[in-house]
Amino acid sequence: MDATDRLIALALDEDLGTSGDVTSLSVLDANLTGRAKFLAKDTLVLAGLDAATRVFRAVDPTISIRFTRADGDAVKKGDIFGEVSGSARGLLTAERTALNLIQRLSGVATLTRKGVDALAGTKTKLLDTRKTTPGLRQLEKAAVRAGGGMNHRIGLFDGVLIKDNHIAACGSITQAIQRAKAYVHPLMKVECEVVDLAGLDEAIAAGADMVLLDNMDDAQLAAAVKRTNGRVKLEASGNMSLERLPRVGATGVDFVSMGALTHSARAVDISLEMEPFQPE
Repeated sequence: MDATDRLIALALDEDLGTSGDVTSLSVLDANLTGRAKFLAKDTLVLAGLDAATRVFRAVDPTISIRFTRADGDAVKKGDIFGEVSGSARGLLTAERTALNLIQRLSGVATLTRKGVDALAGTKTKLLDTRKTTPGLRQLEKAAVRAGGGMNHRIGLFDGVLIKDNHIAACGSITQAIQRAKAYVHPLMKVECEVVDLAGLDEAIAAGADMVLLDNMDDAQLAAAVKRTNGRVKLEASGNMSLERLPRVGATGVDFVSMGALTHSARAVDISLEMEPFQPE
């Protein structure tokens, strides 16, 4: 059982409790079958289709599910992008959990696509952050990829990002970078956050592989790019919005990260439209 299956098991457990779907169990005959279609009620970018499939299969392995579109596809309001068929009880029991996942993850993908489009024509790539919903990180980061963005660290285990609190506790940018370089595998990149150009100079001199420019305005970002002259990769972060992204891209930074991609994405509107059920 992987992380997605564990998440789905938890989500179904909180929805079904110990009594199951008492509405469907009491109202619907056990032999009733039917079909339902996935309807986009917003214009959106799809994500989370595999997770939704797993929800239906976890509730009833005999349920058939077929999507006509894939993660990363843009669909318009009113489009049908898949259907599911099988036991009426199973369909209605799985419906909400499956839709919760698709709506949330498609919201992340949709916002990410807007950010990527805002950076079009620049070299700047859009990154996510660790500001994810607890338990949903793998799925939300996959949704960012579906939207055309790139993943920063998956967790604390796969990359070094020295932030202001690390520096304060350690004593200096230089000491923090040197200690990190001595600790991790040589192939693991060490990134350091700085708040001004003096910090940028110190981080580069200490051997940082990448520097995060925290809460700098557009003029400061442009100055940092010029000062660095390609010696390390630069990431801009803090106070980012869709409206600002074109200006940030124009400064020439390599990356821009936005926590909003995952912590503030609006769930899109998707419904499961049921056709009349038929007894077997």
